[in-house]
Amino acid sequence: MKTQELTAQIMALTPAEKMQVIQILTQTEGITKTPGVCGGDACIAHTRIPVWSLVSDRLLGMTDAEILAAFPHLTAADLINVWAYFEAYTEEIETAIKEQEEAIRLYLYLFIIYLSLIGCYSKNDIF
Repeated sequence: MKTQELTAQIMALTPAEKMQVIQILTQTEGITKTPGVCGGDACIAHTRIPVWSLVSDRLLGMTDAEILAAFPHLTAADLINVWAYFEAYTEEIETAIKEQEEAIRLYLYLFIIYLSLIGCYSKNDIF
């Protein structure tokens, strides 16, 4: 089979099928979901790094090189798996990002209330 024919066949695959091809080619186990680990969210295999976290980093403007520098134990193949997973399961990852953002907002709100209750800040200082 020629490269041109293979390219055409790969391009015809669904995003999920493309992810499987990438996993085969990079010889990694890719992305896993483990109940009880990171809330069961999709993570890079053998880590506790959720896909949504790295996608969020990228959406905030980090390059692949910056992400790899921040997580030196990850490889370029790990990031390929993350981006392929995101492409295949965009809605799942976007939902996870929104849930994390909501949790952070709630935490910050409760923290502000706590600070005001212990007298560190008054309502006027905060708002």
